[in-house]
Amino acid sequence: MEFAGIILAGGASRRMQAGPVPIDKALLPLAGQPMIAHVIARLGCARAISANGDPARFAPFGLPVLADCVPDRPGPLAGVLAGMDWAAAQGFRRIVTAAADTPFAPRDLAAALIGAGGPVAIATHAGRDHPTMASWDVDLRDALRAALAAGMRRPVAFAESVRARRVDFTGDDPFLDDPFLDDPFFNVNTPDDLVRAERRARAA
Repeated sequence: MEFAGIILAGGASRRMQAGPVPIDKALLPLAGQPMIAHVIARLGCARAISANGDPARFAPFGLPVLADCVPDRPGPLAGVLAGMDWAAAQGFRRIVTAAADTPFAPRDLAAALIGAGGPVAIATHAGRDHPTMASWDVDLRDALRAALAAGMRRPVAFAESVRARRVDFTGDDPFLDDPFLDDPFFNVNTPDDLVRAERRARAA
């Protein structure tokens, strides 16, 4: 099945911000590379980046940058929809999304999610859903557009509305002393999170 990886990099990074100057956490350095570079490498099938603002900041990655196609930046579902619309125009039947602040995603993420089948398959770990780490049938784009217009904002709510499957990535990890790092879907939201992520990246 033809599918495209879409990196979701549209978050506002509010908890990372220490002052009035906006911070794009996807571009923060982690183990000598921008954080998003780790996500691109782990996903292995990235074809586009979903992000608002100046697309030139992502030029070094050589991927198309997709702005939200609905107003008011309603959250990650808007990025999923932008990815679906772009992928459909390119002839892809599915997309796999990964959040740009999740640098330790499993390397088999795309294969496992695609292999699960269903209209949507979302990653889970230790009983917790990670709906931005998911595969989506692009034929859902009209339903998602309607759901966004009706005020839906939570990715897991939309996924469940179309009977999403779940793929469990729970397993052993060397960072058992730090429950945050034990999660392969650990996402970097704060400066403290970035310190933890640096520790993990350098120990890998």
